[in-house]
Amino acid sequence: MDELTHFNEQGRARMVDVSGKAETVRTAEAAGTVLVSPETLGRIRAGTVEKGDVLAVAQVAGIQAAKHTWELIPMCHQLPLTGVDIAFALEDDPCRVEIRARVRCKGVTGVEMEALTAVSAAALTIYDMCKAIQKDMRIEHIRLVEKTGGKSGDYRAKEA
Repeated sequence: MDELTHFNEQGRARMVDVSGKAETVRTAEAAGTVLVSPETLGRIRAGTVEKGDVLAVAQVAGIQAAKHTWELIPMCHQLPLTGVDIAFALEDDPCRVEIRARVRCKGVTGVEMEALTAVSAAALTIYDMCKAIQKDMRIEHIRLVEKTGGKSGDYRAKEA
């Protein structure tokens, strides 16, 4: 069987053994969007959401989620992350919060899942913090933007 498959000899899922892989610097960037109403965007911008500073809480949630990805996604390895950065952009047309997460480690497997999990948790936190104002917010377009390092090489998504 191929050493990188996620299936054992019985055809059941397994965590891939990465102990023979070389440590390299690996990075990943993911992005996503939370579509909001003009009122919600204005309240986020003004800092008047009752639950507190939406972006500060979402930033901590994203960082924390990246660090705990291995506990949430069954086949992910626990990685020694060396950096996690979450950035937000508030856009008016259409009204939205753009989220970017950049994750870095020196390890034997990539950090794509950590970056994607960071964006997801930040988006869900924005929803949670603002749901009393708006229940029909939409979380969209969570995607890998870029990754570097590892055997498969570098990747950069073609953004629309």
